[in-house]
Amino acid sequence: MKDAFGAPQSLLVLGGTSEIGLATARRLIARRTRVVWLAGRPSPALAAAADSLRVLGAVVHTVPFDALDTESHEERLGKLFTEGDIDMVLLAFGVLGDQARDESDPLAAVRVAQTNYTGAVSAGLVCAQALQAQGHGSLVVLSSVAGERARRANFIYGSSKAGLDAFAQGLGDAMHGTGVQVMVVRPGFVRSKMTEGLAAAPLATTPEAVATAIELGLRRRSETVWVPGSLRVVMSALRHVPRGVFRRLPV
Repeated sequence: MKDAFGAPQSLLVLGGTSEIGLATARRLIARRTRVVWLAGRPSPALAAAADSLRVLGAVVHTVPFDALDTESHEERLGKLFTEGDIDMVLLAFGVLGDQARDESDPLAAVRVAQTNYTGAVSAGLVCAQALQAQGHGSLVVLSSVAGERARRANFIYGSSKAGLDAFAQGLGDAMHGTGVQVMVVRPGFVRSKMTEGLAAAPLATTPEAVATAIELGLRRRSETVWVPGSLRVVMSALRHVPRGVFRRLPV
């Protein structure tokens, strides 16, 4: 169960090698989290991620999970909840893709969409239903400001995050009053391995800053969290810019 400050005792990270996911786990372990499941494709990186959390004092398990293998989600993720309550699920997996390449390779574009949206819908519903059955818990979904308005530079990725964001908002409404909190997190450009080599956008942030915002959002029982917070105002303005003008903006 979570304490009065929203800190979970147990945490499931979907996307077990995610830098944001691991930064969040480290922050929560420093507070109260004692059991962590890292779900991801078996790899040396997943094993190393688990070891890095064990030295902090947590009991850490790795779980085979592939966002694209949606037929396995109910069995593999549902099984975890039969072994004991999970206070928080962090949906942290996703791929950025390569916009220039993916525009000319529909199958690559579909893979981005299936990972970021279809896989998230499947895993999100499985976990939300399990949280509801146990009567408590939080589902934290990593969205992106890229989903707020399609940009020429990354509309394939952005469209997948737009779908995810809408899904998570609707799921939050569906879970209202059940004891389950759904929190949507919208980071801006995050300096990480996924964005390595890309020019940082204005108001760029870090995995650690996103983790801090997630913890604060849990304590406040927020439904939506922007990282940094100033992006809320920026994106509100950009949503209303006429399309012809928006095309010419360096965003």
